[in-house]
Amino acid sequence: MSGPGESVPTATGRAHESHPATPFPSSVAVVPVPDIPEITPGADLGTLIADAALAGPGLFDGDILVITSKIVSKAEDRVISGDRESAIRAETVRVVARRGATTISQTRHGLVLAAAGVDESNTRPGTVVLLPLDPDRSADALRKAIGARAGARLGVIITDTMGRPWRAGQTDAAIGAAGILPLRDHRGQPDTFGNVLAVTIAAVADELAAAADLVKQKTTGVPVAIVRGLAGLVTDAAGPGAAALIRPAEDDMFRLGTADVLTARRTVREFTAAPVSQDAVRRAIAAAITAPAPHHSQPWRFAVLESAAARTRLLDDMLAAWKSDLAADGFTPDQITRRVARGEPLRKAPLLIVPCLVADAAHAYPDARRAAAERTMFVVAMGAAVQNLLVGLAIEGLGSCWVSSTLFCPEVTTQALGLPADWQPMGAVGVGHPAASVPDRPPRDPGEFTLVR
Repeated sequence: MSGPGESVPTATGRAHESHPATPFPSSVAVVPVPDIPEITPGADLGTLIADAALAGPGLFDGDILVITSKIVSKAEDRVISGDRESAIRAETVRVVARRGATTISQTRHGLVLAAAGVDESNTRPGTVVLLPLDPDRSADALRKAIGARAGARLGVIITDTMGRPWRAGQTDAAIGAAGILPLRDHRGQPDTFGNVLAVTIAAVADELAAAADLVKQKTTGVPVAIVRGLAGLVTDAAGPGAAALIRPAEDDMFRLGTADVLTARRTVREFTAAPVSQDAVRRAIAAAITAPAPHHSQPWRFAVLESAAARTRLLDDMLAAWKSDLAADGFTPDQITRRVARGEPLRKAPLLIVPCLVADAAHAYPDARRAAAERTMFVVAMGAAVQNLLVGLAIEGLGSCWVSSTLFCPEVTTQALGLPADWQPMGAVGVGHPAASVPDRPPRDPGEFTLVR
């Protein structure tokens, strides 16, 4: 992969010359390292790679070794006997998506990839290969061992194969790195037209991993390649490793996979004062009105309370009605105080949404049984819309809480908000940015809620 007319060093022994660190190399070469034997647990992988490289393409200061993770895993005894599905479950910390037999998982390393990186190819039947426990540490150990044996200053990248969202096919990516800058930050630099780059950060380690795979491939039995001509990326220290390539959860716009969407909806009772985007609310309502409904009707309506005055009037009027009802039921002042505190989350929310049911499409039945069933159909449809709304808000990064309060004082709600007479309030939803992270949902066994006949 060198440029036309460019010569590339091909020493067959130790090499001590240095390549100049140029930001724009005139030539980059990617060469395979052949004749690496089958790796077994406890193998001295650094020595095996160094000897194969020195006997073949050589090793020079500034070379970057790109090593398939599978041989690292084998050397580190990360090959286990057992079935693949059990291994995937053990290696998974979060299921991102499932479709058929395919599972996209997040591993303890923070990597998101198919089957949590568990692989059953190129290993004995009945065994599977797991990813290295700490790929960055493995890369640094190999960098030191190979560099010492070759007398060269090297970078090391450990790779695994990954698919990519919205793109067909797979490519190798860096899961471990040492002695190399994994990212190259171009922000603040001008482009060829003088425009200052604002967001461009090149994932250099991934680029090198993909390039090296062109000569390693999957079926050639060549697990190591050398990228030559980018000495400027090689560092004396181990560096931040491939961990620097993993986007923090708070910056990840695509963190929610299909398996995450429903569980992302959690009840939030404490909100910041940050304003809520009107566009985000509109998109959440658009999700709400995709719910099923009887008789091809559209029975959902939403009163959005953006102003503090509207929220305060509704909550004050409902509070007065609530206290009056509790007093009439014989509750003591202390008991009333404790009960009305349940409505405090709505006061803390910077925006309220009151879902309302319009059941004008309901069929009229002369008997109470069918009339009640007809009513229930519309209430169920409204519940589906509310759930869609809450999930839609979660997708937008907003917290929410559904409180049933307006169900108990529909006339008060209608008057406080000036709702049309046929809008039936179905609770209230507090919306805002969560003030704190919400604990993980405790696991529940679906079998406890299921009856099979």
